[in-house]
Amino acid sequence: MTYIIGEIGQNHNGSVDIAKLLIDVVTRPVIDKLFNNSLPIMDAVKLTKRDLDYELSSSQMNRIYDSPNSFGTTYGKHRKFLELDDYQHYDIYQYAKQKGLDFVETLCAPSCLKMLKLFKPDKLKVASRDLTNLPLLEALAETEIPLIISTGMAGEKDLNEALNVIGNYHDNVSILHCVSQYPTEYHNVNLKTITYLKKKYPNYTIGYSDHTIGVATPLAAVAMGAEIIEKHITLDRQMKGTDQSGSLAVDGIYRMVRDIRNLEQSIGEEKLVVEEAVSEARLKLERSIATKTELAKGHMIREEDVHLLSPGDGVKWVDRNLLIGKKLKSELPKNELIYLDNIE
Repeated sequence: MTYIIGEIGQNHNGSVDIAKLLIDVVTRPVIDKLFNNSLPIMDAVKLTKRDLDYELSSSQMNRIYDSPNSFGTTYGKHRKFLELDDYQHYDIYQYAKQKGLDFVETLCAPSCLKMLKLFKPDKLKVASRDLTNLPLLEALAETEIPLIISTGMAGEKDLNEALNVIGNYHDNVSILHCVSQYPTEYHNVNLKTITYLKKKYPNYTIGYSDHTIGVATPLAAVAMGAEIIEKHITLDRQMKGTDQSGSLAVDGIYRMVRDIRNLEQSIGEEKLVVEEAVSEARLKLERSIATKTELAKGHMIREEDVHLLSPGDGVKWVDRNLLIGKKLKSELPKNELIYLDNIE
């Protein structure tokens, strides 16, 4: 089953309550109303923790930030507003676990690991920008907590170097194909990277972290073999914040999870079979050999006497030799099926 992560990131806008409301949203029952099936909900939510002392240069932190999405007059004040402290992360972690969700943390500096004194996330995520941050990768790998890494800004050399560092400690690693364009234009997605990664790195779990608008691309990723889907989520795409407009809101979250769970059932196996579920349609709609004209008792059936009509419970054309050249026991009207018990 696909492991689906709802990335809250910093769409909580500095509010624990908003983060908890998002957890409430993703833990609502998912029902396929057409067939009245109850489907598995999302598996996990993810938060991001930064240490602003290890974030940007002083000049960048102090630059004026007058964007409509700004929560402070400088970029540093904006980032500080959006940061939850370790205890707030712990509070949200506990709430998620009470609701039956896994909890994933993106940690952006080795100093953020002090959070682990309070709780142990189910998985740690490495942001795309930090795939080349080998000291951070080593610090995260030392914890031996399962790691998820994204390739949004990476080439194959970068990925291999990251895997080598992590591999000194463990190999419980998932690799997410990702494109760090927000939102990602569809011609840049290149979902075939998923099949490439599955062939090139068969010992790792391969998934997809999506930044496109809508749900079509993550669905296609699952169809191509992605075992993890990560998607930004929000309460309202009109909310203030740089990630809100590119996230899935309440209805979109529901539709993506519903459609992925239905798609999982649809993929099936590499074989061609007649499903039991189509037997009724086959009986009703397939064609059988029938009279083209009225035929008298004792008539010897010729190929020109017959054609094909529904239903499908009679003799098929491939078996026509069971009827051709045989005599009728009794007369048959035009356009009626000829069954084996109609012949001598």
